[in-house]
Amino acid sequence: MQTHCPHCEVPLVAVSVPEKLRAHAPENAAAVGSCPRCLRVLALDSAAAPAEPSTASLPPAVPDGDGGVALLLLLGKLDSLALNRAAIQSLLESAESAGTDVFLAIDRLAADDAVDAHVDLARRKRQLESLLDY
Repeated sequence: MQTHCPHCEVPLVAVSVPEKLRAHAPENAAAVGSCPRCLRVLALDSAAAPAEPSTASLPPAVPDGDGGVALLLLLGKLDSLALNRAAIQSLLESAESAGTDVFLAIDRLAADDAVDAHVDLARRKRQLESLLDY
């Protein structure tokens, strides 16, 4: 099982993926590892899944619960807006229905000095807003 991000060597945070979001998780995984630095999301062995979805060890802008998990999965798909448009839109709706302000969270992540995201978050936010007509 992978315990560190292969891109920046930071320990991954294991997050349980609710069943309703698994279609958007890498490899439809029940558990993902999220890198708190670059925000990449990788599939983990289901044995690594915590009992409850938790984002406690991730940047403060990532909320706890299903909304935070949806946000993490969405962030993992921002490298290709065109290819991932349907999944991003679905994850955005899931996050918002769970009470997460996705665009505010992206702004806060972009301003967090501890985050060095795998994409330019400010630019992706603008593109995402125009792509989804927000």
